[in-house]
Amino acid sequence: MSKLKDTTTIEGIPIQTSTENMTLTSVLRDLKSLVKSIVLVLNVMPVLAGYLLALYFTGGHVSEHVGNILLILLASTLIIAGALIINNWYEVDLDRHMVRTENRPTVTGHFSLETVLWLGIATTTIGFALILFTTLEAAFYAFIGWFTYVVLYTFWSKRKYTLNTVIGSVSGAVTPLIGWGAVTSTYHIIPVMLFILLFVWQIPHTFAIAMRRYDDYKAANVPMLPVVAGFAVTKRQMLVWILALLPIPFFMTSLGLAFVIIATTANVIWLVITISGFYLQDDVKWANMMFRSSLIYLTILFFLMIVISIV
Repeated sequence: MSKLKDTTTIEGIPIQTSTENMTLTSVLRDLKSLVKSIVLVLNVMPVLAGYLLALYFTGGHVSEHVGNILLILLASTLIIAGALIINNWYEVDLDRHMVRTENRPTVTGHFSLETVLWLGIATTTIGFALILFTTLEAAFYAFIGWFTYVVLYTFWSKRKYTLNTVIGSVSGAVTPLIGWGAVTSTYHIIPVMLFILLFVWQIPHTFAIAMRRYDDYKAANVPMLPVVAGFAVTKRQMLVWILALLPIPFFMTSLGLAFVIIATTANVIWLVITISGFYLQDDVKWANMMFRSSLIYLTILFFLMIVISIV
């Protein structure tokens, strides 16, 4: 049976494109949207960092743990993806009111809600089945993260309280503990500080998103802090949380002086950008700057941790 083809041209040259390939591209794009690919990567990266840092402090070698590293990354990716998919399934009514989410497959109808729900359940189940082949401690932290995000954040607090930001931050903060716990006990100052770092970081990061997407959240009636209390209060809250980041590098001196200096410099730069928000007139432009800064900040710190642990 022949495939249907569309003919188009690029600079006058006819190009054949298969509708089958176009459909596959569309499905992959929808899946990428469904698992919130950027969010997924940002949550899996600390799992890897936690595992490698645990090896670093216990004297283990990466070459001896390749299989376990791949297993914990696959398991945690599936568990996190499952939580994000279920979040998409549950929040379809909110997503219909928001410009940034109006093209998600749950809204467009490309995937039925039943399919999305079962996909979320399946990925979660497979992820937990796999993670049990590592350690119970890793599985415990994975469950805490999944339960917090799906039940306490998505099902309960997001539609009711501005506190939803703080609750949701717990789920992202346990990710390095999953990686570390797959190697050894998390009774160590470094994983504790990683938890605190990620917990604190997520709050101004999320507030920046809420400011950027103020109209969306207001239209969907989601009680994010900027919608409920305004931009001025949100800016002050962001300043408080970013100030709380300043002492953290000094509890992580076992990672070396270079790490302390770079992390402290990153904290000070982010603090300066935060303070500038009290003087700039364009709040949305500043929120965009804060959002990008938060991503750069986290990427630098965790990339540095990974480098330290394997060099």
